[in-house]
Amino acid sequence: MRIILLGAPGVGKGTQAKFICNRFAIPQISTGDMLRESVRDGSSLGRKVKKVMDQGALVTDDIIIDLVKDRIKKNDCEKGYLFDGFPRTIPQAEALAQENIQIDSVIEIKVEDDQIIARLAGRRVHQGSGRIYHITNNPPKRKNLDDVTGEPLIQRDDDKEGTIKQRLEVYRNQTEPLVNFYQKMHKEGVLSYRSIDGNKMYEKLSAEILNYLENL
Repeated sequence: MRIILLGAPGVGKGTQAKFICNRFAIPQISTGDMLRESVRDGSSLGRKVKKVMDQGALVTDDIIIDLVKDRIKKNDCEKGYLFDGFPRTIPQAEALAQENIQIDSVIEIKVEDDQIIARLAGRRVHQGSGRIYHITNNPPKRKNLDDVTGEPLIQRDDDKEGTIKQRLEVYRNQTEPLVNFYQKMHKEGVLSYRSIDGNKMYEKLSAEILNYLENL
């Protein structure tokens, strides 16, 4: 099972990726993980990546595709793989297709922007442990204090409304065009595409996604 998860920041891709990977015994692959792993391995490609990153430059699509090709050759990808947060742009998706990197299914998790903002802007975190609360959906017992230690909770910069809106704008401009790209491939019979409403409890969302994948 070779899968791409699409969706804006905050729709729950990370949570659903874990359910999918556990069910189908496949690895979750992100560009960040690939970049860090290649640098640790010290391969010729890893050294190239390290040089680019040390210079503070952006890693090119060509390097990303080379990393993908190397990553999916590893033994844990024998049953498939799940790309989380990749591809991000039309050129990356086109490069995947040109390199004949097969994808069986693309799943888009859809949530309206106002709901995403409410989800993310309401998160509060205990810095020491990483425990996560939500001011509405999962509030601490005492306002703005961790249940275990009683220490103050923080709002991460990524969860501030202004930052969320910027991230959503980047997604709409760069990544959302992939919806039409993969819908076209679906109509051509190259892969299966499914858009799923993410405005539900994560267990129900997971059940719908897994049911869809198991019946492909």
